[in-house]
Amino acid sequence: MQLKHLRTLLSPQDGAAKVTCMAWSQNNAKFAVCTVDRVVLLYDEHGERRDKFSTKPADMKYGRKSYMVKGMAFSPDSTKIAIGQTDNIIYVYKIGEDWGDKKVICNKFIQTSAVTCLQWPAEYIIVFGLAEGKVRLANTKTNKSSTIYGTDSYVVALTTNCSGKGILSGHADGTIVRYFFDDEGSGESQGKLVNHPCPPYALAWATNSIVAAGCDRRIVAYGKEGHVLQTFDYSRDPQEREFTTAAASPGGQSVVLGSYDRLRVFNWSPRRSIWEEAKPKEIANLYTVTALAWKRDGSRLCAGTLCGGVEQFDCCLRRSIYKNKFELTYVGPSQLIVKNLSSGTRVVLKSHYGYEVEEVKILGKERYLVAHTSDTLLLGDLNTNRLSEIPWQGSGGNEKYFFENENVCMIFNAGELTLVEYGSNDSLGSVRTEFMNPHLISVRINERCQRGMEDNKKLAYLVDIKTIAIVDLIGGYNIGTISHESRVDWLELNETGHKLLFRDRKLRLHLYDIESCSKTMILNFCSYVQWVPGSDVLVAQNRNSLCVWYNIEAPERVTMSSIRGDVVGLERGGGKTEVMVTEGVTTVAYTLDEGLIEFGTAIDDGNYTRATAFLETLEMTPETEAMWKTLSKLALEARQLHTAERCFSALGHVAKARFLHETNEIADQVSREYGGEGTDFYQVRARLAMLEKNYKLAEMIFLEQNAVEEAMDMYQELHRWDECIAVAEAKGHPALEKLRRDYYQRLMDTQQEERAGELQESQGDGLAAISLYLKAGLPAKAARLVLTREELLANTELVEHITTALIKGELYERAGDLFEKIRNPQRALECYCKGNAFMKAVELARLAFPVEVVRLEEAWGDHLVQQKQLDAAINHYIEARCSIKAIEAALGARQWKKAIYILDLQDRNTASKYYPRVAQHYASLQEYEIAEELYTKGDRTKDAIDMYTQAGRWEQAHKLAMKCMRPEDVSVLYITQAQEMEKQGKYREAERLYVTVEEPDLAITMFKKHKLYDDMIRLVGKHHPDLLSDTHLHLGKELETEGRLQEAEYHYLEAQEWKATVNMYRSSGLWEEAYRVAKAHGGANAHKHVAYLWAKSLGGEAAVRLLNKLGLLEAAIDHAADNCSFEFAFELSRLALKHKTPEIHLRYAMYLEDEGKFEEAEAEFIRAGKPKEAVLMFVHNQDWEAAQRVAEAHDPDSVAEVLVGQARGALEEKDFQKAEGLLLRAQRPGLALNYYKEAGLWSDALRICKDYVPGQLEALQEEYEREATKKGGRGVEGLVEQARQWEQAGEYSRAVDCYLKVRDSGSSGLMEKCWMKAAELSIKFLPPQRSLEVVRVVGPQLIGIGKHSASAELYLNLDLVKEAIDAFIEGEEWNKAKRVAKELDPRYEDYVDQHYKEFLKNQGKVDSLVGVDVVAALDLYVEQGQWDKCIETATKQNYKILHKYVALYATHLIREGGYAQALALYVQHGAPANPQNFNIYKRIFTDMVSSPGTNNAEAYHSWADLRDVLFNLCENLVKSSEANSAAHEEFEMMLLIAHYYATRSAAQSIKQLETVAARLSVSLLRHTQLLPADKAFYEAGTAAKEVGWENMAFIFFNRFLDLTDAIEEGTLDALDHSDFQDTDIPFEVPLPAKQHVPEAQREEVRDWVLTVSMDQRLEQVLPRDERGVYEASLVAASTGVRALPCLITGYPILRNKIEFKRPGKAANKDNWNKFLMAIKTSHSPVCQDVLKFISQWCGGLPSTSFSFQ
Repeated sequence: MQLKHLRTLLSPQDGAAKVTCMAWSQNNAKFAVCTVDRVVLLYDEHGERRDKFSTKPADMKYGRKSYMVKGMAFSPDSTKIAIGQTDNIIYVYKIGEDWGDKKVICNKFIQTSAVTCLQWPAEYIIVFGLAEGKVRLANTKTNKSSTIYGTDSYVVALTTNCSGKGILSGHADGTIVRYFFDDEGSGESQGKLVNHPCPPYALAWATNSIVAAGCDRRIVAYGKEGHVLQTFDYSRDPQEREFTTAAASPGGQSVVLGSYDRLRVFNWSPRRSIWEEAKPKEIANLYTVTALAWKRDGSRLCAGTLCGGVEQFDCCLRRSIYKNKFELTYVGPSQLIVKNLSSGTRVVLKSHYGYEVEEVKILGKERYLVAHTSDTLLLGDLNTNRLSEIPWQGSGGNEKYFFENENVCMIFNAGELTLVEYGSNDSLGSVRTEFMNPHLISVRINERCQRGMEDNKKLAYLVDIKTIAIVDLIGGYNIGTISHESRVDWLELNETGHKLLFRDRKLRLHLYDIESCSKTMILNFCSYVQWVPGSDVLVAQNRNSLCVWYNIEAPERVTMSSIRGDVVGLERGGGKTEVMVTEGVTTVAYTLDEGLIEFGTAIDDGNYTRATAFLETLEMTPETEAMWKTLSKLALEARQLHTAERCFSALGHVAKARFLHETNEIADQVSREYGGEGTDFYQVRARLAMLEKNYKLAEMIFLEQNAVEEAMDMYQELHRWDECIAVAEAKGHPALEKLRRDYYQRLMDTQQEERAGELQESQGDGLAAISLYLKAGLPAKAARLVLTREELLANTELVEHITTALIKGELYERAGDLFEKIRNPQRALECYCKGNAFMKAVELARLAFPVEVVRLEEAWGDHLVQQKQLDAAINHYIEARCSIKAIEAALGARQWKKAIYILDLQDRNTASKYYPRVAQHYASLQEYEIAEELYTKGDRTKDAIDMYTQAGRWEQAHKLAMKCMRPEDVSVLYITQAQEMEKQGKYREAERLYVTVEEPDLAITMFKKHKLYDDMIRLVGKHHPDLLSDTHLHLGKELETEGRLQEAEYHYLEAQEWKATVNMYRSSGLWEEAYRVAKAHGGANAHKHVAYLWAKSLGGEAAVRLLNKLGLLEAAIDHAADNCSFEFAFELSRLALKHKTPEIHLRYAMYLEDEGKFEEAEAEFIRAGKPKEAVLMFVHNQDWEAAQRVAEAHDPDSVAEVLVGQARGALEEKDFQKAEGLLLRAQRPGLALNYYKEAGLWSDALRICKDYVPGQLEALQEEYEREATKKGGRGVEGLVEQARQWEQAGEYSRAVDCYLKVRDSGSSGLMEKCWMKAAELSIKFLPPQRSLEVVRVVGPQLIGIGKHSASAELYLNLDLVKEAIDAFIEGEEWNKAKRVAKELDPRYEDYVDQHYKEFLKNQGKVDSLVGVDVVAALDLYVEQGQWDKCIETATKQNYKILHKYVALYATHLIREGGYAQALALYVQHGAPANPQNFNIYKRIFTDMVSSPGTNNAEAYHSWADLRDVLFNLCENLVKSSEANSAAHEEFEMMLLIAHYYATRSAAQSIKQLETVAARLSVSLLRHTQLLPADKAFYEAGTAAKEVGWENMAFIFFNRFLDLTDAIEEGTLDALDHSDFQDTDIPFEVPLPAKQHVPEAQREEVRDWVLTVSMDQRLEQVLPRDERGVYEASLVAASTGVRALPCLITGYPILRNKIEFKRPGKAANKDNWNKFLMAIKTSHSPVCQDVLKFISQWCGGLPSTSFSFQ
């Protein structure tokens, strides 16, 4: 233990001001210091002073300074302080839990002498010592004190052990006395323990010994029984003074003793079992230490001094930081403090056995504490501060801890599971299990208390994979064992431990009731399951269904709802329970019925208060009302009467609520007066019985208590006079007769004559009773009374009166009895018949009227039939001889044997219609033979056949059918019947029918249709064995498509198609199945191939593991290499068979060589250690440089071979010199010699031989001479030489042949020379025909070597003009060709020109082609896309050619979206009136008016260009044949529109003309057949809005929005034209293909229109003029007169007209003058251009005074 000074809590004074006592509270939150001034100062745990209060004397008359405080202690709950004073009293002050709470004295104990010391070890118990030597006990509960033991010596010190259950007192005579409240099984002695040499003022009780010290400056440690363990003697130390006080640490492992300026610290060493002194804490000027107080967690020690100072010290053995989140402070070997650095919370961990804490871990999401000592295990929950210590022998640290349950720690070690409840120092229990998984263990520890069950602790775990055991942890016995047929993969008890849920490997969910030991499967497929927290409601998922059991006692009652995702959890809070389901990327909450959950759980647990609280939160609905009723019933049964009263109040049952309120008042009064449960009081029990209408029980309860009056009062209050009188009779009550009289009079007063009659009858007054019965209208009761008394029967008048009343009341049978009794049989029989009393009637008739018996029997039968008693009616009909009625009754009563018996007695015609009904019954009983016989008797054979067919008795049916039907009818019948069977799903029966009539194909088709393939195959195999294999294959494919793979496998294998099976499993990723099939049914290597593909799909180490498992690793590597999967082969060899890598490299290299990837192949050959193969590869491909490089670098032995190979290649290329050099480098001159010989180069051969192989020279010369003689020459030189010899000999023809044979690709000059020589000789010396042949041979050969001129000259020598021209053409010598044609044969001039043109075209030399063929050149320009050159060249040609190419270029530009460039073309070159161009002009117009960004002043020049082109076109049309045609009129209209647009753009540039621009936009609306309607209305609306014409803007924008919607919908059908009635704005306009106004602007318009509509300040009417029509309309709807449009605004001219020379052109004078004035003031060039155009268009301007000069 180390002491470190922290702070001074109370500063010392200059003189003596002793701190008399100090104390820490049990909860470590408060520290109290009592000063010499008798004031108690209160500090918080951080050392801040927070409060103080003054103590008071026992009697104020002695003054406040008449006493000293000698002892002080906190109560165990830290809310009180006991103060021991020298004025013979102890006060207990209640200081409260919060700072600043009022301090009040709650106990005081007056003593006989001064209190010298004081401790508060346990609740209500204060132990204190007195100056007279007694040690006493004060009980704060009873406020009494008593003596524990007494001595004759002053008590100087008092201390307790660590547990507070033992006390130790030190006395002035040195005596130390020990006393135990509970020795905790230690067996230590009590009483005087030791006699210390001096008064032990410093006394401490540590864990293993007692430490005492005093004024002799010796510290003595005593053993448990008082023997001296150690002595520390400081008497010889001059620096040491007497020891004044001592304190032991809360763990008892350290002791601190105070003296002068010094604190001595002693630590207990568990290993050495001795005290070891630590370095003392010496503080100068501290002076004498008068008090010590150790904080309960051991982390702080406070020392009070003689001068009134209080110093605080930090105490610890060591500190450490755990995972940067927790601070571990060891305040003793067996105690440490764990502090959470983030939250500041602290937990004190302590070994109660004093063992040293060795290892501390914080686990389970940093919530749970685990620590080891040598013999115990400490566990704790940091959140709840619940700590446990259990005995635990070291197991090598192999324990596994599981913290899934908040109440229990599960420890698993060596197959044993131990459960420890947090806060308990004993383990709950241990079980053996090998399955330690939180999902396979469920522990429930008092999670939800039920009524009548205080402690409930249960465990469920797996004994083995199929057996669950359930253990009661309180009793430690097994309460259930469940054996299951398959492996269990999840289990959980409900919170009360009465139900167990578990799920097996097949995902089936089972419920086990522990009490009844019954197991129920509640779900056949379960992917998620959980108990709802705080209830017994269960939630589970079954595929796409959410299943909720609100009442788990009825597992068959499940609430299901459809969901689309997976359940991921439950959330409960805020008064609702939600199931969280993931649906895609979102999480959806499904809310459960909280009423069923909360209310049901409360009822199950018997927690009716919780149920009431819940119901009070709900509104009153039928469901809530039902819950209140249920609760009221249960509360009454449980005698929770206040709850029941609340329920009836909620239900509005005022009477019951009031009755229960009175009952509760009785019970409460009894409980107050006598104690106990007031509900056991007899009046309460009787009232509850009355409430349940169990009046006999209430009577019994009253009579048990002899409360007769109360019982009678109860009955009278309930108006139950009979019971009241019965009680009075039974108990002999004196008021009995009065009760009876009062009762009779009450009955008469209330007209209860029947009850009064019964009363009279019971008293023996028959006549009075009869009179009352008749008065009450009860003649039957009167008749009953008369029949029992003979004296009354004799009274004829009375009997007559009664019978009359009976007949009147239709009580005929009773009247009959009375008539029979007075011997009047006729009247009796009539009455019996009327009353349907036929038994009495027949008995009477047999005696008195025998003739009537038969009629009565039939009537009796009819009556019984009416009463549905058919069985009884049969015999009566037989007795009455009514056979038909008897048969019907027998059939109705299902008395079939009787019916057959009766039918057999009837004639055939009568019986035949009844037999089938009986037959149907026997058929239903499967007594077919009887049924057949009956059907046959009834002539219904076909029904018998149907019966046999439906019963599957085909043989009997067929046999019967063949007897009475034709075969074809039988077939039709059977097939029809089979089809019916098929519809009903009776396929086997249908099959038998089909087969019976020999139609197996129909049965096969049926089975196929219903996918009953086994039956289908069976029939095919039986009836069509040749088709069996094809059928299997077909079915296999179908089943594979449906995903039924195992069935498909069966059929594939039956069809001998194992490969199809393998491919099926492969495509589905079921490799294991594919391998199985291949191994079982494929060839020897099939499974290897499948294994290879399987491994390849896995890749990496998984592939290696698989192949090793199958023993196919090396084979797979070879297979991969064979199939060129080298990457996979390398991967396998790298991971498993490294020695195979070079082989794979070699095979990969050979593959790369075959693929032509030689560089990569070279690298692989080298990696494979086969460089020679790389050399051979390059040699084979004649890459000599590479071959030599590889050879020199990796295989020097191959260098010579490379050189020889290279030389061979050079020889093949006739490069003899190079070959020679290479062979000589390779030191192979002999090879060079042979190659020269083979090539006939004898001179080189001789040279090589002479220089390098001189020994063979002579032989070579001889060989050469023989070869020359044999061949007559020596190659080319030989041929030339031979030719010269023939020429010299005059043999010119042979010389020519020799010259012609010369072929030397290396010397074209030699060949030309020889061939020319041959031609020359043939022309000079040979006949013309021969010379012609030679020239025709030589000419093409010369051309072939590029000597075109020489060839042509030869041809010209023989006048072969065309051949010469062709030679010049092929040599591209066009001038020579033309000259030859011109001079020698002009016929070929065109021929040359044509070829020249083709040449120029092919070469793209257009500029040259222009001079030859301008049209071809222009076409070539077009093909090459050189439009500018094309137009430039065409401009130089005639008008027609120019406009042909202008049109082509314009078309091209329009397709590219360049209408503006196309327009510029026609601006530049004019617009001819060619009908072919009309579409171009229209397209330019359409693109221009549809284009965005043209509604502004900047667009003027574009509109002016369009206007000018259209004007030019119209002028040309006037002069053409198209004048006045429809096209002409259309273009005139386009011109007018273009003029409006141009004028509008011009007007937009001048502010004063903005109304003109707006009018033009409005005028353009009448031309929306040619313009995009949405754009036109948008621009008109915008213009109208800008100039303030809001009515028009509103209408135009409305129209615009309608049009945009129509464009979106693709139809104009929904347009409303009402706003434009009687205007010239067209209704039928083309629907624009796209939106011409951007989305943002459309939204602005929509917002404006909506705003205006909401204001309702505008009229949705277009403005009208003096004609009464729309002001912009040219046509007056009423008259049909059409006004001219103004050239400036487009509006109709009604007055002030200015006319132009051109007919139909005019302007409004006001608008015209306004336009001119604007031009004058602004000098706008664009407006001037408009005037200029109008002048040009309209034949000049009208006279005006304005001038623009």
